[in-house]
Amino acid sequence: MSQARKTRQPNSRLRWRFVLAFWVVCASLLIGRAFDLQVLQHDFLAHQGDIRNLRTEPLAAHRGVIRDRYGRPLAVSTPVVTLWANPREAMEHQEQWGRLAGNPVINLNEFSRKVERHKNREFIYLERGLAPESAEKVLAEKIPGLYKLTEYRRYYPAGEVTSQVVGFTNIDDKGQEGIELAMDPSLAGHSGSKKVVRDLLGRVIQDIEVVKPARPGKDVTLSIDLRLQYLAYRELLGAVQKFRAKGGSAVVLDAHTGEVLAMVNQPSYNPNNRENLDTSALRNRAVTDLFEPGSTMKPFTVAAALEMGMVTPSTTINTHPGTLRVGDKTIHDHRDYGVIDITTVLTKSSNVGASKLALAMDPMALPDYLERFGFGQSTAIDFPGESDGVLPLRSRWRDVERAALSYGYGLSVSTVQLAQAYSVIANDGVRLPLSLEKVDKVPEGEQVIGKHTARELVTMLETVVSRVGTASRAKVPGYLVAGKTGTVHKVMAGGYSEDHYIGLFAGLAPASDPRYVAVVVIDDPRSDAYYGGLVAAPAFSNIMAGVLRTLHVPPDKPDGIIASLGTQEDPS
Repeated sequence: MSQARKTRQPNSRLRWRFVLAFWVVCASLLIGRAFDLQVLQHDFLAHQGDIRNLRTEPLAAHRGVIRDRYGRPLAVSTPVVTLWANPREAMEHQEQWGRLAGNPVINLNEFSRKVERHKNREFIYLERGLAPESAEKVLAEKIPGLYKLTEYRRYYPAGEVTSQVVGFTNIDDKGQEGIELAMDPSLAGHSGSKKVVRDLLGRVIQDIEVVKPARPGKDVTLSIDLRLQYLAYRELLGAVQKFRAKGGSAVVLDAHTGEVLAMVNQPSYNPNNRENLDTSALRNRAVTDLFEPGSTMKPFTVAAALEMGMVTPSTTINTHPGTLRVGDKTIHDHRDYGVIDITTVLTKSSNVGASKLALAMDPMALPDYLERFGFGQSTAIDFPGESDGVLPLRSRWRDVERAALSYGYGLSVSTVQLAQAYSVIANDGVRLPLSLEKVDKVPEGEQVIGKHTARELVTMLETVVSRVGTASRAKVPGYLVAGKTGTVHKVMAGGYSEDHYIGLFAGLAPASDPRYVAVVVIDDPRSDAYYGGLVAAPAFSNIMAGVLRTLHVPPDKPDGIIASLGTQEDPS
């Protein structure tokens, strides 16, 4: 028995040693592993934990607000939700994708294709610019790897009324047209970033810190008066529809400051819904499109003659027999006006009278004066795509070219250029740079013609808006109005068209103390009426009446001042 005990004792000690060694090894492994995790791999593991739960996310910055001169919003940024996915993460939870079946916002099949196509990436867009309630229909499914991001989308409260002036942005909130493009560096905000903690489903459960604050864009205040913009848009649209015209434009200026109070075009578009957009409607025709101004140029021919002392308003000129042969071209009047004074040259819109004035000048005199009025150069509004117009530069002018220039052929202008030129007449002969931004301090202008000459022109142009003039339909009840009609043959393939026209009217009011200028252009009216006095003058009348009434300008027309004048002439 004692021998058996002696045999078992060594075996027991061996077993205990083996067990002890086993636990020592296990403890050593655990301690070693702990040392590896807590010391050697601490930084790596901490980083891995952070990237799964602590994320750096962008902080969206909204664009500056575009406002009219009285603070009414024309373009604002509204928060929207963008849905994005981490394909690597989403691929690990494919069994949960089925919850998107029948989802009205994100199609399951499309989601699957996108994620599988970019399975090695960590970021892809799913849907951008969603309303928060629409995005929630997707986020409520709690699909791992599917996240949201707050962005901003541009909204235009005035819609198509200001579309070609204000323009629009793309899906990345970058300016594409109009003021949005011209002033994009100022309007654009600068995004920031922040650190957040997300749970296993990707939901933000805590904001940690703002790494870089977002900086919103600067606001822009335009010179546009939204009330006048609506008014001009309505009247232009009505005229284009009534005369079945191809298009049109209208501009209203404050001649004392150079500010653009209204600028409208047809056709237009809705910047809030551009799905079926006709790209031809994007153009701000008042700034980009050129046309020959026709008889609206005659006041500037007369201005040059007055300024040079060649004539006075009462100087007579013989227009008999109503035609004038210049080189191989015959210039025609509407009828034979005989011997008339210079004022009547404007009242009756005599091509012969204007041509004789131009031909009596030094060959370079008229082009030089037209350049002073701003033709052939920028108006300084700094608008994308602005056309400088065309005023030919010649070392020698043929007689027929000088004659054509006097009544508005052989040069090209834009609507806003023509408005600026008439604002010189309204502003006592001073040309100001135009502005689409509200002006706090009126810039220094250039004296183009003398104050006395400008006042004489206004008085002469009042006769055009009378019963004996070509623009009786431009009259504004209670106010004296001065202006000029124009009817131009359009340039088509092969030369001037015989049945396609542009009808214009350019005018200013109140004539006793001119301040506001408006120009209306009706492109290719397809009706029996196509003269400027018939298609453009009535729209001018309604627009200017609204301007004077809205801006509380006192009436200046004495009762019966034009009642004794004769019968209406056919418009030209």
